Amino acid sequence: MAITYVNGTVRGPSNIDTEVNFLIDSGATYSLVPFKVWETIGLSAKREMTFTLADGTTVERGISECYLVLPQGETHTPVILGEPDDEALLGVVTLEELGLLFNPFNRTLQPMRMMLA
Repeated sequence: MAITYVNGTVRGPSNIDTEVNFLIDSGATYSLVPFKVWETIGLSAKREMTFTLADGTTVERGISECYLVLPQGETHTPVILGEPDDEALLGVVTLEELGLLFNPFNRTLQPMRMMLA
């Protein structure tokens, strides 16, 4: 399995833009913002959720919202507030909000076929 990253910028209530190198994780529901980044941009938890990791263990994390800009577009999106050792992840909710999908064969983000039916 290949690993693919995309650079983005996040902004919170402090109106400070911070660059983040996101691992594209098509198995993650929400995107995750690392601890130092969400503290810097002024995010705070609006609610708590329990998540299951790949090894089956569960963790509880705070959920907030931020403005996220990628080369392919920008959106307001829910994010997981990471702990100090958590890596930045770009999850499927954010990708869908941007109308993007991850192509695992060539490891690129591509426009999603949008239906209006």
